[in-house]
Amino acid sequence: MSEGRVLQRKRDEGVAIAAVTGAATNLTGSQMTIVPGSEIHGQQGQAEKARLGSGVRGRSVALSMLPWGAGALFLTLWQLRMFHWIFSLESYQLPVPSAIAASIQENANMLFRYAMYSGTEMLGGFLLGSLLGALAAAGASFFPTSGRAAVTVLSALNAVPIVALAPIMNNWFGDGIWSRIAVVTVITMAAMAVSLFKGLTSIQPQYSDLLSGLAASRMQFFWKLRLPHALPSLFAGLKINMSTSIIGAIVGEFFIASQGLGYLLSDQIRLANMPLAWSCIVIAAALGIVLYEAVVLAEKRFIPWNRARTDH
Repeated sequence: MSEGRVLQRKRDEGVAIAAVTGAATNLTGSQMTIVPGSEIHGQQGQAEKARLGSGVRGRSVALSMLPWGAGALFLTLWQLRMFHWIFSLESYQLPVPSAIAASIQENANMLFRYAMYSGTEMLGGFLLGSLLGALAAAGASFFPTSGRAAVTVLSALNAVPIVALAPIMNNWFGDGIWSRIAVVTVITMAAMAVSLFKGLTSIQPQYSDLLSGLAASRMQFFWKLRLPHALPSLFAGLKINMSTSIIGAIVGEFFIASQGLGYLLSDQIRLANMPLAWSCIVIAAALGIVLYEAVVLAEKRFIPWNRARTDH
């Protein structure tokens, strides 16, 4: 028997012994190195973990790309006039995305200037309304019984239609930018007050008992317990207000305004210039999405523990 065949036979015997005793035998030339069975299992476990991790990352990437794919499919169907065919629409009623993009490019300077004007109304009303609502909720939390009644009355402002509120604000503050800021302030103040008041007052009894046992003052109750507990409700109110502020600003410009996306939108609809009118809608939507994501980013930055809790 040749030397090569003898070595091969020894290797086969070593593998067979390892399978029975839980240890593997590697033959290198004429030497034999024993590898414990636990190490083999450890390597197999690491390989399995790597395979599972790769699968999870692949699914995560696919899920993150899903909205972009759905958006691309929607725009493609729109460009191919599929919606025109379904709803029996003409091109002047629903411009295709390429016509809207061409209109945005042609009127970029004017759209940017009007977007800044409407954005100022949005942010001004958003900040002022959220601040007033937060102050009202904080004050009401010190007197829960009477405060709940006051917040309920304040929430009635949400029932006032914007189309009725806008002419009133125009009558009070004139046709300048402050009338639209006042509209946004009113519709955002109530939402913040209701959301934050609920967060400030829905405290678990054991926490209140603990601070009461430590003889904490009412201000210490507020700063140490109520306000940290209400931070998720605060950001929930901010997100709601950011979404509604764009509506208030655009609708407010429909009545008495000389500039802004809402003014341009209503003017171009009257002139049947639908590509430019749709350009206003696209710019307003993009502005609202950017500002909303800014609030979401701030929420993740300031209360990361709430994100970890709600993601599961």
